[in-house]
Amino acid sequence: MPLSRRKVIALIGGGTVLAASASAAGFVATRTPRKALEPWRLAGGYSDPRQRALSYALLAPSAHNLQPWIAELIGVDRIRLHRDPALNLPETDPFDRQLTISMGCFLELLRIAAAQDGYTTQITLFPEGGDMIVADIVFSEGTEPDPLADGIMTRRSCKEPFEDRALAGEVVEALQPYAKIVTDKEEVQNIKALSWEAWQIEARTPHTMKESVDLMRFGKAEINATPDGIDLGGPFLEALMLAGQITPEAQMNPESMSFKTGVSIYEEMLQATPAYAVITTPGNSRLEQLDAGRQWLRLNLATTLAGVALHPISQCLQEFPEMADVYARAQDLMGADGEVVQMLGRLGYGPQTPQTPRWPLDAKLKNA
Repeated sequence: MPLSRRKVIALIGGGTVLAASASAAGFVATRTPRKALEPWRLAGGYSDPRQRALSYALLAPSAHNLQPWIAELIGVDRIRLHRDPALNLPETDPFDRQLTISMGCFLELLRIAAAQDGYTTQITLFPEGGDMIVADIVFSEGTEPDPLADGIMTRRSCKEPFEDRALAGEVVEALQPYAKIVTDKEEVQNIKALSWEAWQIEARTPHTMKESVDLMRFGKAEINATPDGIDLGGPFLEALMLAGQITPEAQMNPESMSFKTGVSIYEEMLQATPAYAVITTPGNSRLEQLDAGRQWLRLNLATTLAGVALHPISQCLQEFPEMADVYARAQDLMGADGEVVQMLGRLGYGPQTPQTPRWPLDAKLKNA
């Protein structure tokens, strides 16, 4: 969220411009959580081809940025991929569907990164029958790069209002192989209304809102220490934290200025959406959920290369009791012939989005 130097100084000064403006400017300049962003710089810098591919794969998107993957290196050519049950979302994702989709995103980015390095990946899904050991991956030489790899380092999820302009026809055509692209004004408006209703339900249901608040990282120090979850950083938000206006308690209180400001910001963002991307599967098995994640990752890379922004919005697809009616309406609205809507994303022209925090590779290796 852009903020002028004058406004930041005023916020830090409690409404008056600080005499020591140089100190305030220093505050603004040092709010980047560089340690948490280091995995972006280190991607690809490993001699083992499996670690090189993994260092890119851990940049994949995931529900609440939880990064639920753990990789186990076996022998000289194999990876066993686990999903960390400690990172489950029992309130908003009670059936682990979103986290399984996240693992699909990781797998597809791993495959693309390995191919870029000249390696093919033979992937065996759920090799032991359960869903916590997600895949065995065997590396071997000899494959062609995937053109989508060019978008890996600039891929983002843009959580900002989009420009008030329609997607170019050539962009819609380029993205159609990856998802259903919704541009019809009436259909866009219907999805927009449903998405806003769903967001309010999640935010005003105490047990689901608390799950999100518990995953919020407040300021640079918390983000660097725990580089997953929902990062609340940057000079604007940290100035408000210093002023006591943003706290975990305030985020849980619908009567607080912090909560009301968040509602206003999110509504503005949701309303500024000219198009949507929808990914469906015939059923809702674990294999189909993984496939939806792989499709989403490819869509996200394709949007990056097409110069448009993508933002996943999951609320209307969540399966907790208070969302049941909205979930059913979302499936009726966006599904076809009994298909299950697995992913929904805002689509449009958005501002440049910064990198998001990530755990380093060593933290995600079972046998590091």
